Amino acid sequence: MTQLELALNNKSSELMEAVSKKEGVSISFLKKGIASGIIVIPNNKKRRIKKPCAIGKGLSTKINVNIGTSGDEIDVGDELQKLKVSVSVGADTVMDLSVGGDIPKIRKTLIKDSDIPFGTVPIYEAAQSAAKNKGSLLKMTAEDILGVIRSQAEDGVDFMTIHSGVTQKTAALVKKSPRVLDIVSRGGAILANWMFNNKKENPFYECFDEILDIAYEYDVTLSLGDGLRPGSILDATDSAQIGELRLLGKLARRSRKRNVQVMIEGPGHVPLDQIQKNIDLQKKLCDNAPFYVLGPLVTDIASTRDHISGAIGGALAASLGADFLCVVSPAEHLRHPSVDDVREGVIASRIAAHSADIVKGVKGALSWDREMSLARKKRDWDKQISLSIDPERAREYRHSSKPKVEDVCTMCSEFCSIKLVEECVRV
Repeated sequence: MTQLELALNNKSSELMEAVSKKEGVSISFLKKGIASGIIVIPNNKKRRIKKPCAIGKGLSTKINVNIGTSGDEIDVGDELQKLKVSVSVGADTVMDLSVGGDIPKIRKTLIKDSDIPFGTVPIYEAAQSAAKNKGSLLKMTAEDILGVIRSQAEDGVDFMTIHSGVTQKTAALVKKSPRVLDIVSRGGAILANWMFNNKKENPFYECFDEILDIAYEYDVTLSLGDGLRPGSILDATDSAQIGELRLLGKLARRSRKRNVQVMIEGPGHVPLDQIQKNIDLQKKLCDNAPFYVLGPLVTDIASTRDHISGAIGGALAASLGADFLCVVSPAEHLRHPSVDDVREGVIASRIAAHSADIVKGVKGALSWDREMSLARKKRDWDKQISLSIDPERAREYRHSSKPKVEDVCTMCSEFCSIKLVEECVRV
């Protein structure tokens, strides 16, 4: 049985029990959420994850980090280091987006070292394999795609981005729209190109039932990809994006009927004043399925600081109901990310997620801030460092300064506000 099937039959699992303790929620709460499709637990039947997590309403906001090779950067050791750093600074899940090198070998290497849920994007391997072995990604077939999905499930992949919403009908909406950037999703662009040149429908859509068969067999959670997401804030919430979202809602219902867990991927580049609308539309059209947002980036001009733009959008989106944030690194739009880029992106996303959890009233979120405030009041520097979202960097900053008075910092020195008023305010 899948986790969804167990929940529908009012049965619990060892996995559910582990997650309920981690989240501080009851098993009954968790089962009810899974059964209704508003919570998912990505965990392939073939894998035993050391740090499992649940994603959805009533739980802490989770973050995912993308790693993987490119055609220009193929260093598995580097990707392993990114995985290690991501886990050490608090990523909840990781996805392998490799498009360069021996993708199956890279995936097996990474998943072996992953203590957290592991995701993939099957279209990348299918397209790369067709280009390498057949001379062109346009020669990719439905059988090739299904074969990749099955092999990835067999390897233990816990969740997969499935681009089933890019169809002849929804892709046509892009042509009719005045978009600045037509299709920025790599998977969406691959499939749009394939459909245009082969004059055929998207195999991910046409073979969706076969994909569900594989997902059910291994209890792979499907993350229905937004291949037509906006790549500019000027394109946000247009007919192509919403047309695809409507279709994803229908496919999500088909997934749940087949006892397959499902979540929905969302934009993208979205200005602040449209984030509320995007959350409301997704929850309405997709029956409150967990919402996985890629940022959203709230401006297009933040190159080298896109992790900040994504954190701003992610914090607002999560506070309004998004459940899962995708890490955006400082290298976004410019280059293949370094280990440090990934680290900075994860920290920024964690800040966004925690900020939203305070608003959501997630158990324990506000108490963390209270502990930090009390440590600052006492000028307990060791405690402040240990409570920091990035203790390593906090320790580095503190030790790099040389205050004249030991119990203050070098910003205010002897004019430390906390020290000046500690004897007079409470008298």
